[in-house]
Amino acid sequence: MIDLYTWTTPNGRKVSILLEELGIDYTVHSIDISKDQQFAPDFLEIAPNNRIPAIVDRDTGLALMESGAIMLYLADKHKQFQVEGQDYWRMMEWLMWQMGGLGPMLGQVHHFVKYNQGKSAYAEERYSNEARRLYKVLNKRLEGRDFVAGPGRGEYTIADMSMWPWVSRFDWQQVDLSDFPNVRDWYVRIAERPAVQRGYQVPKYVTDVPMP
Repeated sequence: MIDLYTWTTPNGRKVSILLEELGIDYTVHSIDISKDQQFAPDFLEIAPNNRIPAIVDRDTGLALMESGAIMLYLADKHKQFQVEGQDYWRMMEWLMWQMGGLGPMLGQVHHFVKYNQGKSAYAEERYSNEARRLYKVLNKRLEGRDFVAGPGRGEYTIADMSMWPWVSRFDWQQVDLSDFPNVRDWYVRIAERPAVQRGYQVPKYVTDVPMP
């Protein structure tokens, strides 16, 4: 049994989608970051960096923070949604790309373009341009592929799951997915999965899954 501490953010949804895809039992604990619940002492015992998501594996007593580490742990424990050999490292490459680039840069677009528009034209332009560059990189990777890693046309892995919730906020980023047709097709392919539909609504319903 997994205890999941999360909120309705892309990083939180990565893990709830994976848990739904794995089909394992888990208990959701809402950490409302709009009310600073991430600073509660009990939560800081689990996640010292005061960020969601975090988990506690009741089977082992292991507590983990950081979405990428959590996804790697769960995929390895359950031997699902990862690939082998050199393809494993390609999956890792794209997982790290998400954690080091796509997520942080799109997060800055959300901050400056959606929530603080007009406060810094420089920041809006800088991060919007970088977001579009990253979309181009992903679009190129998906040319002739269904998923970012794996043999042939690829296999659905935690690398895809890590990116998808960030791309689901394309409207916040003022990105038209038709400009990136490979990303659009990949996005819809994943969005239509029942586990993704369920995981998107954890810990609560906010909106239907956005569709381009």
